[in-house]
Amino acid sequence: MRTTQRLDKVLAHMGIGTRSEIKKMVKSGRVRVNGETVSDSSVHVQPESDRIEVGDRVIQYKQHIYIMMHKPQGVISATEDVRERTVLDLLDEEMRRFRPFPAGRLDKDATGLLLLTNDGGLAHRLLSPVKHVDKTYEVEVDGPLDADELARRFAEGVVLEDGYRTLPADLRVRESGPHRSVAELTIREGKFHQVKRMFASAAGRKVTRLKRIRMGPLRLDERLAPGEWRELTEPELAALNALK
Repeated sequence: MRTTQRLDKVLAHMGIGTRSEIKKMVKSGRVRVNGETVSDSSVHVQPESDRIEVGDRVIQYKQHIYIMMHKPQGVISATEDVRERTVLDLLDEEMRRFRPFPAGRLDKDATGLLLLTNDGGLAHRLLSPVKHVDKTYEVEVDGPLDADELARRFAEGVVLEDGYRTLPADLRVRESGPHRSVAELTIREGKFHQVKRMFASAAGRKVTRLKRIRMGPLRLDERLAPGEWRELTEPELAALNALK
């Protein structure tokens, strides 16, 4: 059974205006539903199936939005900040009207995959500490890495400087050199600065570059340059919704 909602609520959700502004639009004859001009902003509509027009604009209703962003360096994973530029500042006005928020965070100097949504249920499933959703990072450090020994230590869980032992993690060293090494790390929790602390504790190395490339079933679209974003595809969204 399809649910109905008040027209003014639907239009307000889509960022068309406040309830009082929408009421004025309706009174002025600017709003049509299925080709018929409406005169009452409280009329109920089926937003997923009814054709709703405001002036010459057709309103494509969405309850939730799901955005993949390639977060750049120097931008914080927050909805607002009085001093710093946030990831919401990278979105256009139409998307900001939905009041999305980052599902998880990346450090200011980190880059890579960030999901923004206004779907609190999905965000909870991704971030809940009992779900242990995989997160994979490309990590560059400032010196050599012993691939076999570190893989063993990470698989056992790394004891951090405060005594906390992390959950088992998967480490693959892709290249190791005297001044620079690159690895791929998959963790299943999200403690504060966890990746940096794990390499410091297990290898005595400083992380010089950190990029998230995967979160659960969602992989960063490498066609997105840092700072660019797109909405999720239907298969990507279906894969996220399959998370239990």
